[in-house]
Amino acid sequence: MTQHRGRWVGLVVGLLLTGLPLVPGVSAARAKTVHKAADSLAGRGMWVWYVSRSSSGSLSSIIFMARHYGLSAVMVKSGDGTSMWSQFNPALVSTLHANGLRVCAWQYVYGNHPITEAYVGAQAVHDGADCLIIDAESEYEGKYVAAQSYMTQLRKLIGPSFPVALAGFPYIDYHPGFPYSVFLGPGGAQDNSPQMYWVDIGTSVNSVYAHTYAYNRIYGRGIYPLGQVYRNPPMGQIIRFRQLSRTYGAGGVSWWVWQQATLTGWKAISIGAGNLTGLASTATTPVLGLGSTGDLVVWLQEHLVSVGYATAVDGDFGPTTQAAVQQFQSVRGLTADGIVGPATWAALLRYAPAAVTWTHTGAVAASAADARGAHAGRALRLAVPKSAHLHAMRNEIAGAGGRG
Repeated sequence: MTQHRGRWVGLVVGLLLTGLPLVPGVSAARAKTVHKAADSLAGRGMWVWYVSRSSSGSLSSIIFMARHYGLSAVMVKSGDGTSMWSQFNPALVSTLHANGLRVCAWQYVYGNHPITEAYVGAQAVHDGADCLIIDAESEYEGKYVAAQSYMTQLRKLIGPSFPVALAGFPYIDYHPGFPYSVFLGPGGAQDNSPQMYWVDIGTSVNSVYAHTYAYNRIYGRGIYPLGQVYRNPPMGQIIRFRQLSRTYGAGGVSWWVWQQATLTGWKAISIGAGNLTGLASTATTPVLGLGSTGDLVVWLQEHLVSVGYATAVDGDFGPTTQAAVQQFQSVRGLTADGIVGPATWAALLRYAPAAVTWTHTGAVAASAADARGAHAGRALRLAVPKSAHLHAMRNEIAGAGGRG
């Protein structure tokens, strides 16, 4: 691949082995003006995979198109795993900034060398990115320890407030082993930009919104829908995607991908589109009960422990978790049926989740002392959840590209 900095991996490995700082000026990233994540993702954005294949690689043409079609931000690929891509550099960023565009870097990550991947992400911040978007997909299934290593190191390098978003699978229930609770949990990304590619998924625009929001909103992060203009969806569907983003209260929408956008696609993302009438966003949530599994259960269990209940945090809704849910419901005047529906989620999500340090060995359940510590803000140290080993039901966005 010609787009990455070929010597970067060797530099990374050498400096990691010596223990020296990897990026001499990375501390400057902490000092730059920090925008809220919502500011960075607000409005209309377009993703760039290869600059060389977008508007024939002409930066002046990219700027013209961005202005003509009302873009607020451009999301440019800055790295792939442990490799920086030379197309993302200070000169590109400063030129786009000078022309009124925000620039978000995005990095495809694999989880095999998470510390090095974190340095690659931090370098894009150092190069002037307004935000960093993590594209984590099937390679990160089950990798709780790697996800935590990546996020922890990344936050050390860029600070706790720099805008970060996750762009991952939209259908959380399809991916019980994916560590959403790490990427979107304490110390993780402030925002969530799920890849809501309705054509790839084989569903309607209405359905992709209802399904995505039902499962993603419980993680408590701002949702910024990522739609598709590749594969040439009908103009009416693209317009409806924009309209539904407002119905669901999203502050911004972005589109995959510049190099495959047709003139119809460009027109569809920019022409006037009034608000929908007579249609409200669905307010559903996941319903969990005895026998449920996956990261949604991990998220539930982290909240139960934070409240003070000693239970396993293993992604398996068993009798102990059921009993904790019933106690919680009873204390709060809810129907004590042990089923976690909208009312129970609403009550639980008033509490911050327990912070967990994931390990490959160790306890799987929080003791009473652990629960008291978590309630006081101390991190638990637990083995990766059993649900991490569950296979995905389907890769619903397999044809979108982005890696490599």
